[in-house]
Parts: sequence; structure tokens; C-alpha cells
Amino acid sequence: MIVQLDKNISTETIDNLQSKLKGIGYEGNEVKTQFDHYMICIGKKPFDIRSIGCLEGVKDIHKVTDPYKLVSRQWKVKNTLIDLGDDVIIGEGHFEIMAGPCSIESPEQVESVVKHLKANGVNIMRGGVYKPRSSPYSFRGLGIEGLKMFHQICSAHGVKIITEVMMTEQIDAMLPYVDIFQVGARNAQNFNLLDALGKTDKAVMLKRGISGTIDELLYAAEYVFSNGNERILLCERGIRSYETAYRNTMDINAIAMLKEKTHLPVVADPSHGVGVRKFVEPVALASVMAGADAVIMEVHQCPEKAFSDGQQTLDYAQAERTYGKMRGAFALRES
Repeated sequence: MIVQLDKNISTETIDNLQSKLKGIGYEGNEVKTQFDHYMICIGKKPFDIRSIGCLEGVKDIHKVTDPYKLVSRQWKVKNTLIDLGDDVIIGEGHFEIMAGPCSIESPEQVESVVKHLKANGVNIMRGGVYKPRSSPYSFRGLGIEGLKMFHQICSAHGVKIITEVMMTEQIDAMLPYVDIFQVGARNAQNFNLLDALGKTDKAVMLKRGISGTIDELLYAAEYVFSNGNERILLCERGIRSYETAYRNTMDINAIAMLKEKTHLPVVADPSHGVGVRKFVEPVALASVMAGADAVIMEVHQCPEKAFSDGQQTLDYAQAERTYGKMRGAFALRES
């Protein structure tokens, strides 16, 4: 059960509500976000919700049977919109593309990609400065100085930034330079990191774990929300299966299912989802038709020379064609 509280509710009124909840066998967990104030009530005994809904300080009350409460669609029918400013909005009725290299390599590379994005109406650039790599000998990113350079160039051109954070210790240093924090598949259940990101006001995109279930992804989002941050995006990026013909098994089903289960925006990552350049476009289009609110994809001026993930990265001509087709698919879906 979710109880929405009046924003100016007093401590005494909250204590009274907690006492009433205990009296009917429920534990109340207070959650205050940048947008609202909630009491998440956990218990099993059936009762008349009007007995709580009529109490002082209660704005609304919702019965939610899903184990994850705040991210469930059961209480919030209207879809959440993530507003990044400057008319860059992700969610219901809005479609955004996030594109750029796997790794930030140099100022010249960032300038080139930004020029390409601006020419094609793409408002968000992706690029890693901290890279989780399977091999410790692979390129692992330019770090915070690379992020500062990345931000300086993008902000000069009005382009938003999404980049991966790997540790709680990185958050404060990255905060001024990031529009969306990305939590990668390897950190999908790093609960300390999720808790810490919940205490920020920056948008957070959670990638599904390498072998994670949909419920586990939704629980990860609940960690962020319950710590105070409602600005969450969910990303399907493919899961590990027994198949070896491509990098991951892109679960298109998950996009439609997430849209059914949650009010949060859903992002598709076809680059990691299939991991083969020639198949990125068709998988991206399938993702849009399945309901994705945004697509994040890897783009590089010369993929063959990319420091990482070149095999799944589109060049500018391929990317430009894919942008147009995705926008066409979105328009068809919404018509």
C-alpha cells in the first residue's frame, strides 16, 4: 500500500499515522522525494483502506499488490516523464535518441560526434569515461578529466550527457557534469550505489543485469525511488543466454512487459543487445515498435578505430539512416 502525504505534514501527524498502521499490523516506511511525500506500508492483514485514507495528513491512498511499490503502475496510471530541460523530454508522447561512442577518447572525437548529433537533431550524447571491462588490460576510460572535457564541449552545443558511474565515490565529482547517470549491467544490483543515486536529483538510467530478471530490474529502480529520486529510466540491453551467435539475447518482450508493469520510461540498447553492427538497426526498430520511449546506441566516426565496442558501433551514415527510420517507426506507433 502507498499512502501519499500532504507536503506540509507535521511530525506529530506522521507519528499518529505510524501508530494507526501498527495497530492494523502494517509497517510504515516514510519516503520523501524531490516531488512528493509517501508512506510505503508493508503488511498482509486485509483492512478497509478508508480507515487510513480519512486520516489527517493523508492526500491519497493506493492498494499495490506488487512487491515493488513506488515503481509499480498499479498506483500511478499516468506515465512518468523525465524532463532534462531545454525541451529534452523522455516518456509518454516523446521519443529521444541517445547516441555516441562507447568510450570518450579525445576532444577531437567529441567535437566530431557532437557535430554529427546536432546535424541530426539528437539531443543526448552517450560516452563512457569510466569503463567496466572484462579484461584489466583493455582501455578503461579517461576518468573525471575526460568527463570535464566531454561536458565542456557538449554544453557549448546544448547537448545533454549520459555516462556510466561505477562507484558511490565517483558520484559527487561527476554530479556537475552529468545529465543522466547510467548504472551498467554489471552494477545492476550494487545496492549501495543505487541507494546513493537515490539521494541525488539527477536522472538515473538503470540497465538490466547480465542475467537479471524483469522483477530484479524493477527492484533496483525501487531502491533509487525509495531513497528520494523519482527520475528513473529502465534500460533493456540484452541478457546472457546459451546463444553464442551474437553478443546478448535482446529481450524485445521485456520492453512491452515493462511498459505494462511500470510507469517509468523504458529505453532500448540495441548496440549491446545484439552486438553486431549490421543488426543494430532492425533491432532498434523492433524496440521502438515494442514501446521503447528512447533508444541508446553506439556511434563513432570510424568504428574500426574505436577504443572499445567497434564491432557493434554504427558509422555516421548508418546512424543517420537509423535515426530517420526510428522516428518514422515512433510516428507510426503513435498514430
